[in-house]
Amino acid sequence: MSTRRLLEETASYAADFFEGLPERPVRQTASLEELRANLGGPLPDAPADPRAVISDLARAADPGVIAIPGGRYFGFVIGGAVPAAVAADWLTATWDQNAGLYVGGPAAAVVEEVAGEWLKELLALPRDASFGFVTGCQMAGVTGLAAARHAVLEHAGWNVEERGLTGAPPISVVVGQERHTTVDRALRFLGLGSGCIIPVEADDQGRMLPDALRSALADLDGPSIVCAQAGNVNTGSFDPIAQIADVTSAAGSWLHIDGAFGLWAAVSPGLAHLVAGAYRADSWALDSHKWLNVPYDNGVAFCAHPEAHSASMGVRASYLIHADETGPRDQLDWNPEFSRRARGFTVYAAIRSLGRTGIAGIVERCCAHARRFGEALGETPGIEILNDVVLNQVLVRFSSDAHTDAVIEAVQADGTCWLSGTTWHGMRAMRISVSSWATTDEDVERSIVAIRRAAAEARQ
Repeated sequence: MSTRRLLEETASYAADFFEGLPERPVRQTASLEELRANLGGPLPDAPADPRAVISDLARAADPGVIAIPGGRYFGFVIGGAVPAAVAADWLTATWDQNAGLYVGGPAAAVVEEVAGEWLKELLALPRDASFGFVTGCQMAGVTGLAAARHAVLEHAGWNVEERGLTGAPPISVVVGQERHTTVDRALRFLGLGSGCIIPVEADDQGRMLPDALRSALADLDGPSIVCAQAGNVNTGSFDPIAQIADVTSAAGSWLHIDGAFGLWAAVSPGLAHLVAGAYRADSWALDSHKWLNVPYDNGVAFCAHPEAHSASMGVRASYLIHADETGPRDQLDWNPEFSRRARGFTVYAAIRSLGRTGIAGIVERCCAHARRFGEALGETPGIEILNDVVLNQVLVRFSSDAHTDAVIEAVQADGTCWLSGTTWHGMRAMRISVSSWATTDEDVERSIVAIRRAAAEARQ
């Protein structure tokens, strides 16, 4: 077998996919049954030619591959992947480094150090903050809130890593009513449970009200954590972070910011005001596979208190070769995983290829595209825009819940673009999320035409 030939042919399949994205239907073109038939079968008994395996896989999987890396995918705040990051991801798989310890991949460890420092500068976070590369914002939230759990309980005289939670002082977690569900899930993972949550009122755009937060914290006695949001998953709105930081600091609470995509507003001079005060938080959760547009999966947790971060995550084992404190950085001290993919390579490549201005350009273009969606659809009779389009999210409402769902279904089936639905304040809405570097003005105009056509046909 020629490994070079195998990889060259695989690269050709990948290039064909990318080159076909502009005209490819965004939706899948095969049914569940067809995909199972094409990809399934009995367990192979004997070896097979790797070239044949990859050829068959590319052919059989293609009808079930969603054109997420293209310019007309507007579902779930999912970005594409810039070319340099894709290429770096191929090298990451080829090098196959274990990014848990420095000794398992020295270059992977150093590239992660560099990329983490670059990210802090891009996002205007404290330069002495620690960081850990994880799968996405879900695990970034788990990591940041684990550090919070350690710190607030340590302040109360309790070592949670040694003694666990049984008998520990109860922790109250104050959140906005329109928080992302990954916050609740993180608290479940950490053993705090959803019962520790104290939701406070939000406004009509989903922004936490500082006065409501102040009242909630005034009623508490004991350790507390506040979770603010940078970028509501439906409206794109931002909690008033600077005011929340004032309230939280006065109460002596830990402030965590869930900023999966919204924290990226910091890179844009015209949007940075949305995250004013974010540097004052104690921990932050971020997705790189959103607006940095690197391949899945890639998230980052940051913490303003490295000692709490490492205390909650770090581990030692006699059989491992740990770096000393003055030497290189062992990644497993900063994230929940022992063995993991070297995620820093793609982040490094994306930042190198784009630079600060290129990343800001992606964010600003996506937001401009979202505004165009809002303006064009909002001026169409029978269509209502439910949110203030402050970022990349557009909530679209048609004449009724049934009509809205019918339009969403028709657009998805059409294949010109792909978007999803949601329920916002008791109403069904179409949710347009513009997150990809690949989206062009033409993509937006084609999609507007498709949405209007679907709305007219669904009304008949």
